[in-house]
Amino acid sequence: MLSLYVDPSTAGGLFHLNAYALTTLLCHLAYSVGMYLALSRGIADVNLQLLSTCFDLFFATAVAFITEGQTSASYVFFVFAIVATGSRAKSRPIVTVTFCSVALYLLVIVLTRGITSVYDMRAVYLAIAGYLIGFFSQQRALFEAEVRELETRAERQSIARFLHDGYVQALAGVNLRLESCRALLNRDRPQDALLEITDLQTGVAREYDAVRIYLRSLAGIDQGPTAERAARVSDPSFEVRAEFSGHSLLGEHILQIMLEGLRNSRSHGLANLVRIDVREADDKVSITIEDDGVGLADSSSRPWAIASRVAELEGHMSIHSDGSTRLQIELPNS
Repeated sequence: MLSLYVDPSTAGGLFHLNAYALTTLLCHLAYSVGMYLALSRGIADVNLQLLSTCFDLFFATAVAFITEGQTSASYVFFVFAIVATGSRAKSRPIVTVTFCSVALYLLVIVLTRGITSVYDMRAVYLAIAGYLIGFFSQQRALFEAEVRELETRAERQSIARFLHDGYVQALAGVNLRLESCRALLNRDRPQDALLEITDLQTGVAREYDAVRIYLRSLAGIDQGPTAERAARVSDPSFEVRAEFSGHSLLGEHILQIMLEGLRNSRSHGLANLVRIDVREADDKVSITIEDDGVGLADSSSRPWAIASRVAELEGHMSIHSDGSTRLQIELPNS
C-alpha cells in the first residue's frame, strides 16, 4: 500500500490511490491479518489451507491487475502462492497452483495490454518457478522422511541399549539369585534362602516400578509426583580412580557395578558429585562408590542389581547412608 501510495506514476499522481486499488489492498490486508491470527492460534486444517490458497491466487490476480497489469512487479504474489503451497503440500497441489497462476497471469496480460512477446515470458518464469519449488518440496519431503527414519532407528537403538544394560542385566541377576536360593535349600539352610528370596522380592518390585515408569515415559503419560521427581534427575560430575587386574569376567562385573552405581547416584540419589574408587589388595578388589546425594530413604534397602553381582562373586557389600551414600564392596580376586 505504501509503495503504491508514493508511486508518482499511478493514476492521480504522487500520494494518491484510487478507490478500487485502496479497496483491494485493504481487503488483502484484512485477509492477511485474519490468516495470521488463525495460524497463531493453531488453526491450520485442510479447509483453511485450501481457502488460503484460493485467496492467495485471487489477490495475486487482483493486485497485479490494479498495479500496471502485465508490467506490474506484483506478479511475484503468484510466486508467493506457489511457495506457500509448496511449504505444506506435495507435488500435485503445487502443479495445480502453478497452472492456475500461469493462467491467471495470462488473463491479467490479456485484460490490460494484450498478448505481447515481451511480457509473456513472465508466465514462463512462473512455470519455471513452480517447477523448481515443486522439486525442492519433493526433496524436502524425502529428506524429512529419511530424518524421521534415522530418528526412529536412533530411538530403537537407545531403547535396546537401555533395556540390555538395565533390565536384561537385572533379569540375569534374578536368575543368579534364584540359583543361590536353590543352592541354599540344597544345603538345608531354609532361613538363609528365605532371607534371600525376601530381598529378591523387594528388588523385583523396585525394578517393576522402574519398568512401569519407563514405559509410561515412552508413552508420554504423566507420572504425577514420580514424573516431578524424574524431572529432577541430576547430571552429576564424577571421579573414577581404578587400578586392578584379574580375569575378564571379574572385570566385566566390576565395570557393570561402577556403571550401575553411577546410574543410581544420578537417578535416585540426585547427586552432584560421584566418586568411584577401585583398588586391589590381598587377593581382593575393593570398590567404593560415594556420592553427595539425598541418600537412601531406607537404610536397609540395597541396590539389588549390584547386590546380585556381589552375591554371584561371593563378595561382601555394606552401605552407609547419612545424607549421602557410601557403598563399600569387597570381591575376591581369584
